[in-house]
Amino acid sequence: MRISQFFVSTLKEAPAEAELISHQLMLRAGFIRRLGSGLYSWMPMGLRVLRKVEAVVREEMDRSGGIEVLMPAVVPAELWMETGRWDKFGPQMLKIKDRHDRDFCFGPTHEEVITDIARREIRSYRQLPINFYQIQTKFRDEIRPRFGVMRAREFVMKDAYSFHTDLASLEKTYALMRDTYARIFTRLGLQFRAVAADTGAIGGSGSHEFHVLADSGEDAIAYCPQSDYAANIELAEALAPATPRAAASAAMAHVSTPRTTSCADVAALLKAPVTQVLKSLLVMSADNKPFLLLLRGDHELNEVKAGKWVEGLRFASDAEINTLFGAVKGYIGPMGAKERGITVIADRSAAAMANFICGANQAEQHLTHVNFARDLPEPEQVADLRNVVLGDTSPDGKGALELCRGIEVGHVFQLRTQYSEAMGLTYLDEAGQANPVEMGCYGIGVSRIVAAAIEQNHDARGICFPKTMAPFQASLIAIGLGKSTAVKEAAEALYTSMSAAGLDVLFDDRDDRVGVMLADQELMGIPVRVVVGDRGLKEGLVEVQGRRMEAAEKIPAADVLKRVQTLLEQAP
Repeated sequence: MRISQFFVSTLKEAPAEAELISHQLMLRAGFIRRLGSGLYSWMPMGLRVLRKVEAVVREEMDRSGGIEVLMPAVVPAELWMETGRWDKFGPQMLKIKDRHDRDFCFGPTHEEVITDIARREIRSYRQLPINFYQIQTKFRDEIRPRFGVMRAREFVMKDAYSFHTDLASLEKTYALMRDTYARIFTRLGLQFRAVAADTGAIGGSGSHEFHVLADSGEDAIAYCPQSDYAANIELAEALAPATPRAAASAAMAHVSTPRTTSCADVAALLKAPVTQVLKSLLVMSADNKPFLLLLRGDHELNEVKAGKWVEGLRFASDAEINTLFGAVKGYIGPMGAKERGITVIADRSAAAMANFICGANQAEQHLTHVNFARDLPEPEQVADLRNVVLGDTSPDGKGALELCRGIEVGHVFQLRTQYSEAMGLTYLDEAGQANPVEMGCYGIGVSRIVAAAIEQNHDARGICFPKTMAPFQASLIAIGLGKSTAVKEAAEALYTSMSAAGLDVLFDDRDDRVGVMLADQELMGIPVRVVVGDRGLKEGLVEVQGRRMEAAEKIPAADVLKRVQTLLEQAP
C-alpha cells in the first residue's frame, strides 16, 4: 500500500483529554477520532488493526467448532422482560422507542436474542451441543466513558453462546473456549492471564476473565507464582489465619482518641500496629436491615464478597449510624450491636483478633484490649469479606499470593439454565421428555484488545505492535523519492519484491521531511522499517530496523527481503 493512495493523519501531540497512553497513541497515530463522549470513528489505519484482531478471533472460533451468526443490534424490550433484565441491567442499557412507541434497546449483550433463536430452532438432543458466535457492535451507556476505546460506549465484541443437554457437555465446551481464548491471545502476542471471576450482571454458576497484564489495568489480579492459581481480586479467597486466636492479656479499657477516625490514625495515636485495630463498617441491606461488618484495620472490604452476605448492600448514612449507635462515623464498634438488632459478620482475620482496639460508640472514644467471648459475643457469622493482600497464602496452599494489574479483554460464563428456564428453552431427550437446555456464554472485547495491546507494547517513540495485529508488517521509506532516480528505482524494486513475497508493506512515497516519515512509522507500531536513501545507495546499502531495535542495520539491497522476513519471524 502506497501512502499516496491511502490515508494517514498523525498528530504531534495528543488532545488534553487523553489520559491513558493507549488513548494518546491511538489518537496521535490516526487510528481513531472522537465523535462524542465514548464514541469513536475507526480511521483507515486503526481499522486495519481492528480487522486483524477480528480475523484471529474468527479463525480460532471457527477452529473450535463455533458457527458464526449475526443478530440484530436493536432488540425488542419483551425479550429482556422475560428474563427480568430490562430493569435489572440498569442505566447502562440504551433504551429507545420506535414510531409506534414500542420499547427497544441497543443490545449490550445478546443472551436473550440467542435464546429466542434457540427456542425456535432446537427441538431434540440430536441438535446439541452447538455453539453460535457473532462479531458485532455493542452499546453500553457507561456512566463515565474514558480512556478512548478502552471504556467506550460503543465497541466491537465477539459474543458466543453454547447450548447443551447437560452440565458435563457444558463443562467440556467451557474448557474448549478457555483453550480457544488462550490461543487467540497467544497468537495476538499478548501477555495475559486467565483468572477466576465473579459472574456479575450476566449471571450463571462460574466464570473466568482473561486479562492483558498492564500497569494501567483497572482490575487487580491475585496469582500464585508457584501454581496455576489466579483470580480477580473480587473473587480471590482470603484464607483464615493459620494460628489460633491469642488469649486475653489485659482488661478492657476506655481511651480518649480525639480527631482520630481512621484505623491508621488510631493506631498511630495509641502507638499500636494497625493490625491490632478492628474496623467496623455499618451497612444496610436492600430491605434496610443493619449489618456490622468487622475487618482488621489494615484490610479493605471486598464489596462483591460482602454482597453475597448482605443483599443489596449499601453503606449506612451518617443519620443511620447516629440512630443505631448514637455515635458518629469513625467511632462505632461491635459492643452492644446484637442488643441493637444489628447482625455482626466478621471477616476471618477479624474473628481471629484478640486484645484489639475498636470504637467505643462514643464520640472521640475507643476501647483497648477487647476480646470476643470475654467482652462481647462471638460474631454471628464469620466469612471471607476482604480483599487479599500481597503475601497472603494462596487458596490452593501452594505458595504466597502476588498482585498485578490487568485489563479485562475476555470473559467466559457457565450460564447453566438461567436463561433457558426464564424463556422456555427446552429439548426433548431420548425418552421424549422435555428438559431445560444448559447454556454457556463467551465474550471478547475485540476493540478493547487493540488498546490493551498498546498499553502493553509501547515506548517513548510510539506503539510497538505484536506482528499479528500491526497495521502493516513492514514500512518502506524512500528519502528524496522525487529528487533521486537511484532512490526511486531502488525503492520501487524493493516494494515490488517485498509485495511479491506476500509481505504487507506500507510504502511511504511522500515528498516529506525524513524526520516526519520516520516518526510516523515508529508512532504507528509497524514491526520492521526499511529506509532507502542516496547516501546508503552509494555504498549499495539500505537501512533495516526492527521496531524494538535501538539501531538500524545497514545491509546490501539484495539481502533486504531475506532480512525483513527474518526480523518478522523473530518479532513477538
